[in-house]
This record gives sequence, structure tokens and C-alpha cells, in this order.
Amino acid sequence: MRRTRSVAQDKAQNFDMIVIGAGPGGYVAAIRGAQLGLKVCVVEREHLGGICLNWGCIPTKAMLRSAEVFHLMHRAKDFGLKADGVDYDLPAVVKRSRKVAGQLSGGIGGLLKKNKCTVVMGEATLSGKGKVSVKTDKGTEELSAKNIVIATGARARELPGLEADGDLVWTYKAALDPVRMPKKLLVIGSGAIGIEFASFYNTLGADTTVVEVMDRVLPVEDEEISKFAKKQFVKQGMTIMEKAMVKKLDRGKGKVIAHIETGGKVEQHEFDTVISAVGIVGNTEGLGLEEAGVKIDRTHVVTDEYCRTGVEGLYAIGDIAGAPWLAHKASHEGVMVADLIAGKSAHPVKPESIAGCTYCHPQVASVGYTEAKAKELGYDIKVGRFPFIGNGKAIALGEPEGLVKTIFDAKTGELLGAHMVGAEVTELIQGYVIGRKLETTEEDLFETVFPHPTLSEMMHESVLDAYDRVIHI
Repeated sequence: MRRTRSVAQDKAQNFDMIVIGAGPGGYVAAIRGAQLGLKVCVVEREHLGGICLNWGCIPTKAMLRSAEVFHLMHRAKDFGLKADGVDYDLPAVVKRSRKVAGQLSGGIGGLLKKNKCTVVMGEATLSGKGKVSVKTDKGTEELSAKNIVIATGARARELPGLEADGDLVWTYKAALDPVRMPKKLLVIGSGAIGIEFASFYNTLGADTTVVEVMDRVLPVEDEEISKFAKKQFVKQGMTIMEKAMVKKLDRGKGKVIAHIETGGKVEQHEFDTVISAVGIVGNTEGLGLEEAGVKIDRTHVVTDEYCRTGVEGLYAIGDIAGAPWLAHKASHEGVMVADLIAGKSAHPVKPESIAGCTYCHPQVASVGYTEAKAKELGYDIKVGRFPFIGNGKAIALGEPEGLVKTIFDAKTGELLGAHMVGAEVTELIQGYVIGRKLETTEEDLFETVFPHPTLSEMMHESVLDAYDRVIHI
């Protein structure tokens, strides 16, 4: 069981730093602060680990892993194996994902205890300069600190008329603990969350339709990568509707009639389940932020590059502080803010150097500028590409569908961006992230020896291709 220490037990209400929210930004900020000798208190209203560990990043990956294994079992013959009567047990899949989430959430409690961070479970409100009031199940506790870090995260956005009900229309929480296996599924939104759920349920056999209001799926990705991914999704049986909008949902007994507009024409389509994945909104309510002088723009706290809100001693990190809405960005911001508070040098987050990963099948990963963005910024560019079909390891794995794309500044050789689609690219992308951090040029990458046989060789070949030196195509 998770053990928490209350302020009353410690008989100490004053801290160097109070962190509101114990997600991947908040708990990391707390631990880093404690490492630097700060007296830290963490306030969390629900689960240690936040949405990421409990209802986001981790349980979705556990479920997607089950879908991946299920997919491979159906391909047993391709590998010279026999597997008859392959089936799935959805409640067991969900149970495993919840167990994984629970294990990691409990681990966060252990880490906070190890680092001597005080944990208070309850609802926090800024009650004055350097003061936080927490409503707990035992009453109200008053805390104070010179520095307060807001790390309350975000929740699913719900559009008028498309609100979730937990039965016919789901957000990510219901999709992670489903009341049934969808037979005919509509996913509204094709960002990372939408596409991952579409991939999971489609793999298990749901007749899946994805509706995207933009002109392509995974709209934040490089256009070439988006098109490649779409081709694979369609090949797997998904219906993809781009430049489309769900105008209305008519809910009946066991069914939903979706009114979908495409090309100025509205058509009705019947589904038994709808997953809404149309973005997120920051958890800013009830915290007393505006009363404290914090500026909020479209549900997100406005900060500078060091996550300072403009109010002395008040910081905001993670999803509540705006895009990119990624756990690893939140964690880095948590470390940065703790370093600042402790008087250490800090390195601000550069959004263009943060990798984005989508764990659908095939996986998608990227860092830096897309080809279109690099051109928009005025760069003279060189572009390299290498297909998975040209890589021995990819063929041996039975994963020949994929692409690695790299973009360089033609004048300086700077790596401007890298974009990948295919097996395990979410593990490969960090190589390019490090390259950008170290300001690697094409020459550095030319001279780097990549091990054989590995998927990473494609990263090298893509660089070589940008300069007409590719070997294996």
C-alpha cells in the first residue's frame, strides 16, 4: 500500500517548494528538488503518476502490446510456426494493463518516500502569496512555500453534442476500461490518442472508421509520413475520412448515428461505439490561478521558456503549460524548474527538439522540423529517405513496410528534422534527438558506425541518401 506523510504528522507546514499534481512533470520536479536539498511537498488529488501512468501513456502501451502479440500470432505461418484457434480475452487484456499501471503508480509513491518528499492527498487551491490550501478527507491543511509549481495536467476535450457518456461515446478512460468490445467503431480525431485506440481496436477485429477534420491523419507529422501511415491503416481495414467533421451524434439503444460532413455533404453512418479524441484542455479550474494574477489562454497557463508564470515564485509545467503535450516534455520542465528554484543553471525546453511518438501499427516517430516547415522557415534543404524494405533486419523481422526520412540544412549540414514510420521507430528516434542536441552535422553521421544487422542502419542510410551516398537502394 502507498504510504503518505501528512503535514500534520510532520508538524511542519512550511516548505521550500510545493508541487501541485504528481504526474510525470510534478513527481519528477519533486524528486529533483529533494535531490538538491529542498524541502518538498507534493499535493495530488487522485493518483500518483497522474494521467500518464494511470490512464494514458502506460496502460495504452500495455494494451497495444497485447494487440501486437495478437497480430503476430495470426502471422505465425509467415514465421514457419503453427497457431490454431488464436483469440483474445478483452477483460484479461484490460486487467493486465491496469496491473501494469498500478505497479508503476505504486512505484512513484516509493520514489517520493525514498526522497523524503511529503505527500498530501487532496484538492489544492492557491490561498495567497506562497500559500496553498488543501482539502483532504480529514479536513483542510494549510501549506506555505516560497516556490509553488503547478503541474495539474489536462483532460479530454469534449465538443458540444459529442460529449462522452461512458456507454456509447467514450473518452480515453472508457476506452481503456471498455464495457464491451466494439463491433463498429468511430474514432473522432486522428492525433496520437485517436490513432492508437483505432489501431488497438481495429487489430482486435472492430470495423473501425477514423474521422479527421484536417486534410490528413496524424496532421502534426511530416506529410509524407502521414500518407505512408494512412496507406498502412487502410491496408489493415480501417476507413479513413479526411477533411471530415462529425456534426452530430444521435444516440439510440445500442447504436449511434453519426452525421458526418465531407465536401459540403452530410451523410449518416451507424456505429455501436464512438471514441472522442479531439484534443485536451488544461486543468486550471478551482486552483485560484487567475486570482493570483496568472494569465490563462485557452485553458492553458501562459509561461516563459523557463515555465515562469510572471507571478513571483509561481511556475507551471507539463500539459497545463501548453504544447507539446508530452510526458517527457513535462518531466524535463520539472527538472528545469527544480534546478531554477535551487539556484542551479537550467536548460529551457526547445519544442522542436522534443520527439513525438505514436504507438500505432506501424509506429510513427519524429523530431524537429517537417519538410514543409523547414521550407517555410526559409531553409535550403537536403532530404534523405530510406525504406525498411532495404534493411536486412527489417526483412528478418517480417516488418518490411516503413520509411526513415531526414532533413538537413544544405548550407551548414545541420540536422533539421527526422521522421520515421515502421516497426520500433519510437525506440530509434532518440538517436536523432541526441544528434540534434549535440548539433550533429551530416559529416558526423557519415562517420558514425552503426551496428549490423540492426534497424538503426536505416538511420545512417537515410543520411547518406540526403547527400547521394546511399548504399543499399
